Amino acid sequence: MSRTLALFDLDHTLLPLDSDQSWARFYATLGFEGSADHVREIDAFYQQYAAGKLDMDGYLKLTLAPLARHSRADLDAWHDAFMKSVIEPAIRPEALALLRRHLDAGDLCCIVTATNAFVTAPIAKALGVEHLLAIDLDTEGDDPLGRYTGRSVGVVTFREGKIVRTEQWLASQGLKLSDFKESYFYSDSVNDVPLMERVTHPVATNPDFRLRAIAAERNWPVIELFA
Repeated sequence: MSRTLALFDLDHTLLPLDSDQSWARFYATLGFEGSADHVREIDAFYQQYAAGKLDMDGYLKLTLAPLARHSRADLDAWHDAFMKSVIEPAIRPEALALLRRHLDAGDLCCIVTATNAFVTAPIAKALGVEHLLAIDLDTEGDDPLGRYTGRSVGVVTFREGKIVRTEQWLASQGLKLSDFKESYFYSDSVNDVPLMERVTHPVATNPDFRLRAIAAERNWPVIELFA
């Protein structure tokens, strides 16, 4: 068993953008009625997130509703285009090098993100990370490949929820955090301080100003992957 665990936030940590916000903007280009208003509402919620005051229930209701309006086939086709036009050009060599350093060392690596699994699963695959903890989505008839209902299921991977989901994931493999001599969590956001406090090596990565201040107070290392 690897003696090192490496956890990574996704948005503004491994990517120089917010993938959920970027998906909303891409979706707006498809021309559906109300999509411009949808983007404005997403942007307002993002400001709440940045301030550490996100209404997660309201955010999920807004962001997941469009997924329920379309077939999985259409959504997957649009996501392929989103990957090619938005995400792949945003993947930076510095982020890949950080991931590769841990993967090559044989560390157990996982992306832990507060963005939903529809948006993020293909991104994790593109980054070469096998394990992903994201907001899981409800589907019709309990068919994992069925149409989305617009609701989430399980514990939301946000703030303390990231701790719960990480512990559940490790337990599913017969592991716990204390099994690892070293554990890392890379994040840009003050919202991730709860999980950062649980690992042996919290790393403020492209941090927002609130996390930067906390990192300075606690002597946490700060790295900048993006100019």
